[in-house]
Amino acid sequence: MRYKFNDKMINIPDEEIKNNMQVLELTEEEAIQVWLEDNEYLENEEQNQLCKKTKENRIMATIHQARAEGKRKTPSERVKKENPTKERIIAAIAEILPNLGANCIKIENIGKIITFSLENEDFKIDLIQKRKKKV
Repeated sequence: MRYKFNDKMINIPDEEIKNNMQVLELTEEEAIQVWLEDNEYLENEEQNQLCKKTKENRIMATIHQARAEGKRKTPSERVKKENPTKERIIAAIAEILPNLGANCIKIENIGKIITFSLENEDFKIDLIQKRKKKV
């Protein structure tokens, strides 16, 4: 629904208006007014006072703290998947590097990362295996 408010056209979802009319037993004009107040186009003194009271009493803070103290997910331990193919590739690269004059060769992750120095420059090889395409 397009509604003209202060020389400005506003799109109001028809479903929200119908829902407010049905649930709150309002007329269409009252439902539109509620939507405008909820979306801060209009001021509702009663609503503003209630918001002020909740902020003063820290009611919402208490509710959020109660939720935070509830059940917490325990982080599950990550199990490293072994990939013998990647480990063989990393080992082969590590064997070849000294022939190129590389030094300070370090396998940081046996199936993924090698770092080394060559000609006063530091390098890092990160082996990434691409996934198979889904059929």
